Amino acid sequence: MDWTGRRIEIFIPFGEAFELMEKILLRPFEIGKWFIIGFTAWLATFFGGFLFNYRRHLGDPDWPRRLEHYRPSLENLPPWVLPVAICGGLLLLGLIVLFAWLNSRGRFMFTDCIVHNRGAIVAPWKEFRTEANRYFLFRILVSLCGLVVFGGLAAAACFSLSNHRTVPIVVTILLALIFVLILIVIGVITVFMVPVMYRQRCTAIGAFRQVWSLIKARPGVFVLFCLFYLLLYIGGAMVSCLVTCATCCLTTIPYLGTVILLPIVMVLYTFPLCFLRQFGDAYDVWAGVPPGESSLPMPPPVIPPTQEPPSPAAPPPSEPSILPPATPPPSEPPPLPPASP
Repeated sequence: MDWTGRRIEIFIPFGEAFELMEKILLRPFEIGKWFIIGFTAWLATFFGGFLFNYRRHLGDPDWPRRLEHYRPSLENLPPWVLPVAICGGLLLLGLIVLFAWLNSRGRFMFTDCIVHNRGAIVAPWKEFRTEANRYFLFRILVSLCGLVVFGGLAAAACFSLSNHRTVPIVVTILLALIFVLILIVIGVITVFMVPVMYRQRCTAIGAFRQVWSLIKARPGVFVLFCLFYLLLYIGGAMVSCLVTCATCCLTTIPYLGTVILLPIVMVLYTFPLCFLRQFGDAYDVWAGVPPGESSLPMPPPVIPPTQEPPSPAAPPPSEPSILPPATPPPSEPPPLPPASP
């Protein structure tokens, strides 16, 4: 489908996402289906949840001044601290990798629940195993590259500050800004890679290239999408704060908070799916799904207008003739009766 000349909407996909949320969760309302979909949503979004934490040191008001005179040294540490720190760091790294893997699998599971309007865990877990693993490896590779670049920029900034050089600091700040912009673009591409891989069953690199080609072709549309999505996210965070206060902080409990806030999570997750389907069937996660299994409502049947049979046209009025009226032909006389003898 040629979408280059089409108008890509921003607000209509949001309305579609809201209607889908109502259909999947509320029409009809099923508590078991709600909790199952909430579990897949928790796996898909626990790295992007809302967390508000505020701490103060009330016991010792002079702790910042004491910290300035503290100089840690390996000689003053017990011998068991360093091995425990290394093991703890490795364990933390392993947990981060495990959570990233589960998050990648959960994104495809949550997408499948939205597309098919069902609460399923085992079926999408097995069906999209290959695509989810490819997506996970791609994210790990991008994260490692980002850490290397960030470490280099941090080292350059520290070197510039220690030597009191102004020009390298300015250059480092510019490079840091460029790095942040690149991270934002990669984050947007990563969001749209899941529906592309779900629809086409392609590799992560192939999905990355396709989404990047869409962004290059219509950059303004994607900028508007990001701005509107940011507003939606801020609005969702404000509603989440109100719900957290109303439920006595129950939303801070893992999984239970996602179940309570599932309508907000589903709208925010479905909005990119509805936005991307405007670019054609190759990017429509609902394309190819039977109407009975799809969460999208069936389009109303096109009823042709009733056509009445044409009425016979009236003969045109005859124009007056200038010729004299025709005289009827003379009638023959009746035959004579036979003469009597």
